[in-house]
Amino acid sequence: MTPDENLPGENVTPDPLHPAYTHLRNIYFEVDPEYSGRFTVPTLYDSKTKRIVSNESSEIIRMFYHEFDALLPEKYRKIDLLPEALRSEIDATNEWTYSDVNNGVYKCGFATTQEAYERAMHTLFAGLDRVEAHLASATGPFYFGETVTEADIRLYTTIVRFDPVYVQHFKTNIRDIRSGYPAIHRWLRLLYWDIPAFGETTQFEHIKKHYTKSHSQINPFAITPLGPLPDILAKGDEVIAMAAKSN
Repeated sequence: MTPDENLPGENVTPDPLHPAYTHLRNIYFEVDPEYSGRFTVPTLYDSKTKRIVSNESSEIIRMFYHEFDALLPEKYRKIDLLPEALRSEIDATNEWTYSDVNNGVYKCGFATTQEAYERAMHTLFAGLDRVEAHLASATGPFYFGETVTEADIRLYTTIVRFDPVYVQHFKTNIRDIRSGYPAIHRWLRLLYWDIPAFGETTQFEHIKKHYTKSHSQINPFAITPLGPLPDILAKGDEVIAMAAKSN
């Protein structure tokens, strides 16, 4: 967090274990002073052994399902984001969603040739079209029906950033979510507005500034665009074009 940032919310706090640290890289160097890799999030840190357990999100998310159940209230222990009956479908969905969508935006943004960029864009938007078709025909409000699963969580992190950041910063501008994908847009706002775990842990100012001020090769002057406004629409609102289309 830097002095020009305004990051409200009880979920935005300094590191309680390392009050003098200003960047995540401090923890990586604490563990290994010779570390030469990337400083990535999420990072799961063991405060007793003072070591990084993992920085791979697909591993960490599954650790959280049951590894810490003994520390949780009963109501949270019962939450199952990876139901056995859906595990094979979730695993299959995760595989192509990661390749084409989650990582797809980065393939577009960090492409260094026109050909690589266009190839990545076609793959990304084919993936988004696939998500749209699935959600449009889903039997419930979430990716796999009536309850949130891992598939919703892993997709949300990319979709909630898409309009505020990826469209302009990574040039993923064939369509945006709010005017180009009605089923995805409906699903996104349901998660953000109705389920506190999503909305309360999404901070748009931090999202925008992280990208626009971190990638000097893409944005050398570190200018953060003001739009789109609002960062996310209310559940009952639509952009003008979509509102007109529905009338």
